[in-house]
Amino acid sequence: MTEAGKGHLAMFCFSALVAGSFSLGGLAAPFIDPAVMNAVRFAIAALSLWGLAWAGNGITRQVFRAPWRYGLLAGLFAIYFVTMFEGLKTASPVSMSAVFTLNPALTAVFGYVVLRQITTGWMALAIAVGGAGALWVIFDGNVAALRGFEVGRGETVYFWGCIAHALYSPLLRRLNRGEPALGFTAAILTAGAVLLGIWAFGPLLATDWSALPPIVWVTLVYVALPATGVTFLILRYATLRLPSAKVMAYTYLTPSWVILWEIGLGKGVPPALVLPGVGLTVLALVMLLRE
Repeated sequence: MTEAGKGHLAMFCFSALVAGSFSLGGLAAPFIDPAVMNAVRFAIAALSLWGLAWAGNGITRQVFRAPWRYGLLAGLFAIYFVTMFEGLKTASPVSMSAVFTLNPALTAVFGYVVLRQITTGWMALAIAVGGAGALWVIFDGNVAALRGFEVGRGETVYFWGCIAHALYSPLLRRLNRGEPALGFTAAILTAGAVLLGIWAFGPLLATDWSALPPIVWVTLVYVALPATGVTFLILRYATLRLPSAKVMAYTYLTPSWVILWEIGLGKGVPPALVLPGVGLTVLALVMLLRE
């Protein structure tokens, strides 16, 4: 397999792992405070990556320079994940994953503002197709709801998180100073754990951990390790082998994966009306992969 082929395979796995966060998060969200969940999740992921960085010589003096960068990046990351779990309290995982596919459009805007990156006409068309598909899923194919722009509370909350996520990517490139990837990422996650630990200090102490249902623990382990630690490494691996547009394209697979996760977890098949929207997101993926 070529290096590019390995990159595509890695991103295919990436999109499946990210999708699991929506489905499992939807099951766990009613039982635990979003900030508490993510404070613990960041701490577990940070410890894991520090261990890997130490074993792989990924800790250098560069990592500890200008620590304010980690607080800024971690703040954006924390906003994204907290709003995700807050949104999952009222919105369906499929609908939330559709909101996530708006990220390429938001990233293109921030990419221009922060890095002066220019989006080509073909990429803009693909992003527009994907955005149309996302809106179709968010409004459940209800044209009347779309005309009235009747967006649910969960989707609205999560959209603000997606704005933070979209700003994170170009800002990370702007602030990175050539540090080893593992050490740099571990520092961001550590800053996130500290920020959320301070923010959710009261709820952290008040949480009765022994009374939490098993689904919360399953979700916590999943989002901390596969959905955070592993996806960070996959993303770096693929970025070194694929153009950024092709890496970004796999965002559009998320709703399809979430549907499969929902079926696998016994939640049933979503309404047939949302499937054309999912089809448009897949078409956007194909368009971006073909450049």
